[in-house]
Amino acid sequence: MRRATGARVHAEGVTLTTREGPVYTGVDFTARPGTLTVFQADSGGGRSALLLTLSGRMEPTGGTLHVDGYTLPRQARKVRRISSLGLMDDVNALDDRLRVGEHLSEARLLRMRPATRSVTDQAMEAAGLADLDRRTMTKELSMLERRRLGVALALVYEPRLLVVDNVDGGLGRDHQADMWRSLKNLTDEGLTVIATCADAQELGSVNGPDTQGPLRIRQGDDASTPADGTAAAPTEEVIGIDQLLDREEDPADPPPESEHERKGGRHRGRS
Repeated sequence: MRRATGARVHAEGVTLTTREGPVYTGVDFTARPGTLTVFQADSGGGRSALLLTLSGRMEPTGGTLHVDGYTLPRQARKVRRISSLGLMDDVNALDDRLRVGEHLSEARLLRMRPATRSVTDQAMEAAGLADLDRRTMTKELSMLERRRLGVALALVYEPRLLVVDNVDGGLGRDHQADMWRSLKNLTDEGLTVIATCADAQELGSVNGPDTQGPLRIRQGDDASTPADGTAAAPTEEVIGIDQLLDREEDPADPPPESEHERKGGRHRGRS
């Protein structure tokens, strides 16, 4: 599998506010290529929205954000081409009616560039699932195997930026540590990984100069939120992932990777 240099991500004051209130506010960080950056928040704390923003799939309402030199949201399409999503509720959940091999085949077919079956073999190995029987029904997988499969499907697209949501969700301490080590191994090969969690206790298993966090996600103290607590109207339209993919892009940009991806498929590792 091709291991391209990871993408550099730089955010200054990145904020997302809706009429219901702030989703996340004042996000400031820099992720160098080949590093693991972890954000921490409870459920409903803006974790998924932040990752969708960082990977070019949701528009912020304020701040400055650059990924690999591309400016978001203006160059979101280009950022989506170099980034992939791990599993994320309501975005790219696994289909329990499919077998593992069917998920892998679909991901390979949705790539922008043609690829041999070896790409899926390498992705499964990198995600720690080299020995998993691909005839296994998805519904029979353990939670750890499901999370690893989500990473493998994302790796099929050979991204430079991988975002992984809710790393600790549904996992015991030992399995949380296993997941953190797997993600850290990916960064050791040059990939940039940004992840979120609620419980960061096991993150200590991968502490080092190339790991930063946990960084708390804030949902207050934002200048766009009036002192009386009433959320201001968004400065830009806040759109979900499906609407973002379907809207008209800059005509100077290249065409979508596929009609299936443009409209949203079962697994949107690159969408």
